[in-house]
Amino acid sequence: MLYYLSLGSNLGEREQTLRAALQHIEQQIGSVLRCSSFYYSEPWGFDSKNTFCNLCCAVESTLAPIEVLRLTQSIERTLGRTHKSCSETGAKTKPVYSDRPIDIDIIRAFDNEGAEITSSTPLLTIPHPLWQQREFVTVPLSEIANGL
Repeated sequence: MLYYLSLGSNLGEREQTLRAALQHIEQQIGSVLRCSSFYYSEPWGFDSKNTFCNLCCAVESTLAPIEVLRLTQSIERTLGRTHKSCSETGAKTKPVYSDRPIDIDIIRAFDNEGAEITSSTPLLTIPHPLWQQREFVTVPLSEIANGL
């Protein structure tokens, strides 16, 4: 399967953290086939003085999407992330974003025949529902995946 992942960091040694995340991805998930340049962006969905360093990568893996999610979350914890974006309580829930040393999202996924994999569960939505609204995803993704 082919996964497109988005990585971002806005705390600590951002580029070093992203490089470490790529090493973990290569060791635990699969072969990193392509990786974009680093891109810098303002925080999206919250205010912070800390800018993000972002990149996208293409990863070939034999793992199912839910396993890739489990491993990316484990990598985030290994690299210092202590909590995920949480939802506010109430009738309308929405993510509450904050500064973080690492964030890894599954953006798109394709099976071995090139058909897009979709998922819509409480744990995992593929394609990522907001990827097209985020320039820090679309720009590096276009660098490594023309036509997406």
